[in-house]
Amino acid sequence: MAFLWAIAFGICPQRPSHSLFFNFAEHTKLLIHTSTQYSFIRYLAAKKTVDDRALNAHVWNTLVNALPAATPDHSLRVLEVGAGIGTMVERVVERKLLKYAHYKAVDEQADNIAEMRRRVPLNICHDDMHIVIDPEAADALEFAVRPENRGTWDVLIAHAFLDLLDLPSALPLLLSCLRPGGAFYFTIVFDGATILQPEIDPVFDAQIATLYHRTMDERITKGRPSGDSRSGRQLFEHLRRAGAEVLAAGSSDWVVFARPSGYPDDEAYFLHFTVDTMHGALRNRPELDMPRFESWIVERHAQIERGELVYIAHQLDVAGCVRG
Repeated sequence: MAFLWAIAFGICPQRPSHSLFFNFAEHTKLLIHTSTQYSFIRYLAAKKTVDDRALNAHVWNTLVNALPAATPDHSLRVLEVGAGIGTMVERVVERKLLKYAHYKAVDEQADNIAEMRRRVPLNICHDDMHIVIDPEAADALEFAVRPENRGTWDVLIAHAFLDLLDLPSALPLLLSCLRPGGAFYFTIVFDGATILQPEIDPVFDAQIATLYHRTMDERITKGRPSGDSRSGRQLFEHLRRAGAEVLAAGSSDWVVFARPSGYPDDEAYFLHFTVDTMHGALRNRPELDMPRFESWIVERHAQIERGELVYIAHQLDVAGCVRG
């Protein structure tokens, strides 16, 4: 609806040169992006190639070396929380991280679990690999406190999820699922930098980024604090206090930009969804000049359509184990 709002008020977004313009054909295309309900499932699917590039190779290889041995008679018990539509499951299979495993994939949204069941074979058996995928729609923390899950899992995975939680209270619960010496792999943990290029107005851009991060710091879910815009850097201290040992850590920044043929795969949709998320998070902030902000959102969508927008988000990956 931002397109219609901007037209009604006669607001024209600015090019990086700050010259005013209005291109009816271009903005008609933008109507698709500003008035349509975006699909979270499609966003998660589009995000997979972005994550593939971002994941830290050193941290991944450290996880590979830290995994306990598995045999056909003794499969690893792997728990993933916030599993979404199963893109990490797919990645684990594609990269042959596991050979013999029971992989429990938990996500709170039933629609995500249904899509995972559609996308991912639930019994993967070929060559020297046998992995049983067991999806379940459940709240991660409620799942973690079930008596049968305490100290029973060999590996704990949380992909692009921990920055949605209150780490001081959530981490001990999640780590308690691991047996002594069990391994954890926490990835794409946001750490305080959202960069959109080219600039529209440096001062206004910075204000938007600051307020966007503040919404993460102020977020309340089910009456509890949930998330922090600097979760990545804070993860080290929270893990230490929870009795866990970090074996490897490294950056896993999202970097999305257009090639000569355009954005790869479905990454333009990923960008449109991201801009729309910023719009939804900030559209009622009293600190912002709303007409100017709506114009800013329209121009960001236009930059995507022109293949101009570069998006960078700073994140961290961490792998380690709980003390035996």
